Amino acid sequence: MTILYVDADACPVKDEAIKVGERHRVEIKIVSNSWMRLPESDLVERVVVPEGPDVADDWIAERATTGDVVITADVPLASRCVNTGALVISPNGKPFREDAMGMRLAMRNLNTHLREVGEIRESGPGFTKADRSRFLNQLETLMRAAKRQSQG
Repeated sequence: MTILYVDADACPVKDEAIKVGERHRVEIKIVSNSWMRLPESDLVERVVVPEGPDVADDWIAERATTGDVVITADVPLASRCVNTGALVISPNGKPFREDAMGMRLAMRNLNTHLREVGEIRESGPGFTKADRSRFLNQLETLMRAAKRQSQG
């Protein structure tokens, strides 16, 4: 059975993810380091993990598997989940694919280094309406694929 995991602390598309998850009638795990207001739903479970680096990521990575969908902007978490067979999408609608994970991790590490040494200051482009639209379209596609995987 498909489960939708949301790495929720800085996720700008929680509401959209919940709506798509409810439409597909799947369990939805909203994982964060702090309590947050969520819509009331029998399908939504709020998971509050202890404070600490990567605690929410570890919780998700230890559970996500083939037939599940994970929403995260965290590249190392995405890599871990892709390796377990989960389908992973970023909040801007770009899927994480196994064949591209090495490059995504390398770019993330390079950008982190460049920020640390002061070569770049901003973290990237802002979140747009086009990102939200792309996310909704891609999540719908991934949910269908995940449900097929979990049934077969």
